[in-house]
Amino acid sequence: MRPLPLVACCVLSVAAAATFPSLALAQTAPAASTAPATAPGEGLVAPIVEPEARQALERMSAYLGTLKTFEIRTQTSLDIVTETGQRVQIDGTAHYKVRKPDGFVIEVVTDLKKRTFFYDGEKFTVFSPEHEFYSTVEAPPTTLKVLDLLWDQYGLALPLEDLFRWNELKSRRPDELTGAFLVGPATIDGVLTNQYAFRQGDVDWSVWIEQGARPLPRKLMIVDRSQPEQPAYVARLTWTLNPTFPADAFTFHAGPKAKSIRMSTLDPTGSTP
Repeated sequence: MRPLPLVACCVLSVAAAATFPSLALAQTAPAASTAPATAPGEGLVAPIVEPEARQALERMSAYLGTLKTFEIRTQTSLDIVTETGQRVQIDGTAHYKVRKPDGFVIEVVTDLKKRTFFYDGEKFTVFSPEHEFYSTVEAPPTTLKVLDLLWDQYGLALPLEDLFRWNELKSRRPDELTGAFLVGPATIDGVLTNQYAFRQGDVDWSVWIEQGARPLPRKLMIVDRSQPEQPAYVARLTWTLNPTFPADAFTFHAGPKAKSIRMSTLDPTGSTP
């Protein structure tokens, strides 16, 4: 399984590369300093995994596993840098409607592209509302199996699909952490949270977890350290718990002008034809 936090920004980063090939991912450049130069990593303290941070993550995961239906609206941003070295930022939104274990609609809107993803327990559809193209494939009976199918056969990771995987039994996520600690309390959109920072492989990520009886993730920040530019992704989440959805809310209905196209599959080397 691919590392947890990376899939959160996969769709936006792929969109950036596909739409503007001259753009490369990056985070904010550090401020100029007059301190003497040091070798990479020199003077840094080795990260540790604090039990409190790990327990908070496990508590959040367990709580998310109890939700049967939920709706989320997110505000997202992705750092990118042009070939000339100028840093710019792409903002976006996403709207999730989720029914466990076999239904979701995810609507993604950014300055680069618009996509809507449908899954109704039998079929998965990607729809481009601007161009009125859509592609539908047969799908397995659970969301988790759909996510695996999309990645393994089509190289597609849905935005913030980690929301479906936090409580996945097969996940070894807590055992893969090399760093975890409590940053401190923070208020996110009027909600009191605790910020926790984690390190996992080449990824640094933070999650702001709501305090109290509903340990919901209210904000995520992800930095990919495997790339020299260290691309950063941020999402703020607003939750609606236990909504009631119509029976056909997750089924794609093609309009009169919609055109069906084939979804490209991965070849054995891992690229799309």
